[in-house]
Amino acid sequence: MSERHQSPAPVKARVAAIEQALEERGFPVAESIKEFTTLAEEKWIPENGARVVARAWTDQAFKQRLLENGRAAVAELDLAMPVHHRHLVVLENTPTLHNVIVCTQCSCTAFSIIGLPPDWYKDFEYRARVVRQSRTVLREMGLDLAPHIDIKVWDTTADTRYMVLPVQPPHTVGWSEQELAKLVSKESMIGVARL
Repeated sequence: MSERHQSPAPVKARVAAIEQALEERGFPVAESIKEFTTLAEEKWIPENGARVVARAWTDQAFKQRLLENGRAAVAELDLAMPVHHRHLVVLENTPTLHNVIVCTQCSCTAFSIIGLPPDWYKDFEYRARVVRQSRTVLREMGLDLAPHIDIKVWDTTADTRYMVLPVQPPHTVGWSEQELAKLVSKESMIGVARL
């Protein structure tokens, strides 16, 4: 008797089978998918982090609290983080220091604050190279830092998430929080761009 090798079912068929099995066991799959989609598209957005950055640029006391305990500080702006994101470490860029974040294991970010990770952040090449060749990788991504600027790369852990606090462009001093927030990009909060 010979065993026949069967190819796995297409992904779409496997997903449908899993959804059906969960529905049969009382798990509301369609409702959960809709809820997750709403969170991803309407709640977990880079504008949250932009608000945090703008507040830090305009309120030195808030900035100090943010650098000391990021999770508690963002809660002041009614921004929540998942329970397993026990720590939010905010990394301040300076004229001579540039911070970059990565998750070498997968693609973890402080997604409820800076938004879901972009595709390039999840890519193995970025995850593997940015820790060893940070200056080269940043240059390839369009950020050519001067040689006197040190680069520190921070790797996400199981319970710690990072966010970069960009340097405020000098010409924006005195702008309102709303105006400043419009300048801040997800890329600047990951550390692959400067403003």
